Amino acid sequence: MLPLVAALSSIVTVAVGAQTPRVYTALDYDRAAAQLAPGLAGLVVGGAVTANWLPEDRFWYRTTDIGAAQVVLVDPAKKTRTVCHATRSNCAGVPVNVDSAGGRGGRGGRGAVGERGGGVGTAVLSPDGKRAAFIREWNLWVRDVSTGQETPLTTDGVKDFGYATDNAGWVTSDRAILLWSPDSKRIATQQQDERKVGDMFLVEMKAGHPNLKSWKYPLPGDSVVQMLTRVIIDVDAAKVTRLQLPPEFHRGTIGDNITMADYNWSPDGTQLALASTSRDHKQAIVRVADAATGVVRTVLNETVSTHFESRTGWRVLWTTNEIVWYSQRDDWGQLYLYDLATGKLKNKITNGEGPVTQIVRIDEASRTVWYSAFGREKGQDPYYAHYYKTGLDGKVQLSLTPDVGDHTMQLSPSGKYFVDTYSSPDVPPVVVVRDAMGKLLLPLEKADISKLIATGWQPPIPIKVKAADGTTDLYGMMFRPSKFDPSKKYPIINNAYPGPQSGSVGSRAFAAARGDKQALAELGFIVVSLDGRGTPGRSKSFHDAYYGRMGRDNTIPDQVAGMKDLARQYPIIDIEKAAMWGHSGGGFIAADALFRFPDFFKVGIAESGNHDQRVYEDDWGERYQGLMEKTSDGTDSYDIEANQTVAKNLKGHLLLAHGTMDNNVPPYNTLLVVDALIKANKDFDLIMLPNQPHGYGDMSNYMMRRRWDYFVKYLAGGEAPKEYEIKTPKR
Repeated sequence: MLPLVAALSSIVTVAVGAQTPRVYTALDYDRAAAQLAPGLAGLVVGGAVTANWLPEDRFWYRTTDIGAAQVVLVDPAKKTRTVCHATRSNCAGVPVNVDSAGGRGGRGGRGAVGERGGGVGTAVLSPDGKRAAFIREWNLWVRDVSTGQETPLTTDGVKDFGYATDNAGWVTSDRAILLWSPDSKRIATQQQDERKVGDMFLVEMKAGHPNLKSWKYPLPGDSVVQMLTRVIIDVDAAKVTRLQLPPEFHRGTIGDNITMADYNWSPDGTQLALASTSRDHKQAIVRVADAATGVVRTVLNETVSTHFESRTGWRVLWTTNEIVWYSQRDDWGQLYLYDLATGKLKNKITNGEGPVTQIVRIDEASRTVWYSAFGREKGQDPYYAHYYKTGLDGKVQLSLTPDVGDHTMQLSPSGKYFVDTYSSPDVPPVVVVRDAMGKLLLPLEKADISKLIATGWQPPIPIKVKAADGTTDLYGMMFRPSKFDPSKKYPIINNAYPGPQSGSVGSRAFAAARGDKQALAELGFIVVSLDGRGTPGRSKSFHDAYYGRMGRDNTIPDQVAGMKDLARQYPIIDIEKAAMWGHSGGGFIAADALFRFPDFFKVGIAESGNHDQRVYEDDWGERYQGLMEKTSDGTDSYDIEANQTVAKNLKGHLLLAHGTMDNNVPPYNTLLVVDALIKANKDFDLIMLPNQPHGYGDMSNYMMRRRWDYFVKYLAGGEAPKEYEIKTPKR
């Protein structure tokens, strides 16, 4: 037995050494909630210009200055900026009532969309505005805008084999997918066959008998998926001409689904150029069809080893019989010029490191291309968008937006001037006018963030770290408490998204709020987002880093390496307390992180994760994982990538969440992981949000609060305020 003094001394030592858990109050959560977008709304004043172009390249725009709305007239040629008064007497050409004039110049669409019933909102207007096409009972109809008379264009459409339908996987809208010819006489579209495609089912909960929702949802490896028969419809004659092609897969060169950007009409409506994509996205073929006969000829064919995609789309120059084509064949996204008649490559249009991301305009008369690209301005974040122009011969590449930041361009009708808006995560938007060579002509606006700063707001910190290979630079953002103590260490939370179609960070343009990242930081965490390898915006090889290995190499090794590198750069980070959370694809890797790196990640929150690509739409999985292949042991090539196969490795705290009416990522993805965890006798937490879609709808704030509570309890070792409610501020 210890002497009494020694025993008392031992008790005192234990008491002094023990750490009392921090008790978070509602005020702590209030300060966090104040950093959400609703709380910061209206605190950034100005810095936005939507140019409404007038003759001679003049334009007007609306702005707010010291709380008063203004209309400003700009004449780039004279380098003048004039504030208009109510009479507009000093602003010739500006509408007297600008509110009724719209104010959205420079932007256009292809018509409104809506439900299959054929109501007003379902129509796709013709270029001349006289007719509107819509779907009714699986057939395509047209409505005369002036008289309201409706006429069927097709009559053989039947259930699940309809014209212009948009049902495929999680896309289940009733909008019509079609493209009018420039002369408003023909429509290009497709008849989609999904009669034997497998169904997806969701059950809407309620008191009494539940409602069953079912729709066509093909999965990777299915022997039958949606197939398209391409057609051209003569509207006046209601005649359907089927293109002389076998049925093609529901695929597009730009994204997961078909897009009318893959159709290009000739000006006279006699020819239609269209691009087709193979089921595995490895092949893209451009053909030209005769609109009257349906006869087609192949122009070009590009095949890649992983997946083909066009970040910009492609254009046909009908007057010169050429195609501007996007390809990543030199490891960067570039534009190429082809002969439309022969299919032969004429020349490369763009050059240099950094992918082309947008075709702004092609002026066929001057043979000039305006485009945006990432990573071409040395010393800047490679995800900043900058603008350039070049001739179709590709001989001279001119940089138009030299200032540091992420840029957008509004090009004047003549191409002599443009409005340049640029910003960065820590620098508010600046708007200027430049000439055709990129020379600064006139400053227009600069955002005022003084009200934002007055709240204690601080911008995220741009960061650069090394990937798992030790050589590749990764870029991202870091958020820390606004009143952090440099002598303390803070747990680190990684909010990640693996791609491959997008990354973790998103736009590098200025934003007052980026989800709840700063809100989480205010609760005593370092929050980071990194764009790891496997995401777009860099080289083709960077994007393909984990092609076919979506579970094993899906950016998590890069996230781990990047977090460790960041901790070396910032001693305030407690790398021994690391967590990850994400939504959708981010939910997939958040769970995967705890399963594959169980000793590094202590806490994870996986929301709406596509944990097994065999339970997600065919187009996405087959695009990035490849076509499913059966293996000799009775499994398949997707099995090793599924989270439930490694769930038994869980050591830390994991919260799974899913909406029960999620038609994007069906909730069965999460239930597969739940099943595996239970069978492995693992402790975990689960929230199923009744009747909620992919983004949780009106339960999203509840889920956010539960996310905060989880990190407070298991990562910070604190105690959260009981049942705090995140409310939208009233203004």
